[in-house]
Amino acid sequence: MEPEIRDDRQTRALTGVSTEKLELLEIAFAKAYAEAKEKNYQEQVKAGKRQRKPGAGQKGKLPTIREKLIFVLYYLKVYPTFDVFGAQFMLARSKACENLHFLYPILGQALVSLGVFPQRKFETVEEFRTACADIETLLIDATERPHRRPMDYERQEELYSGKKESYGQKHSDSDGE
Repeated sequence: MEPEIRDDRQTRALTGVSTEKLELLEIAFAKAYAEAKEKNYQEQVKAGKRQRKPGAGQKGKLPTIREKLIFVLYYLKVYPTFDVFGAQFMLARSKACENLHFLYPILGQALVSLGVFPQRKFETVEEFRTACADIETLLIDATERPHRRPMDYERQEELYSGKKESYGQKHSDSDGE
């Protein structure tokens, strides 16, 4: 069940986007959602697990695309626990988690289709420089985090951060093990 949203200020407070941007995002989200559902349907047909035609069965607590979009955006804006999140949308904790994990990648696809999703990985330094060419000041937040020290000496040397006491590693996509 979608929370009652009365005006643009409240839309921004609950979702992080204006009413105008929410409407644009809703169109892209609907398209990405339809594509994801069709892909899921085709995979289930291929695996012989499909019992109903698309659209049959229960509709769930988030029946409209707008409710689904607000659901994901609200989570990303407020970041509540799943108990609180589920209660807000009248869902069980497990269903809130399940719905979020299904809808979150769809939001990502919608943002990619609108051309507003930032690039996350770069193959070369030149590719990074090209992506950041129009940025005047760039701040990079690099956080060290502790990790287990490998037993292999060569691997220890490779991961050595330069500190003598704590074994930290600059935060990256891999855990270094």
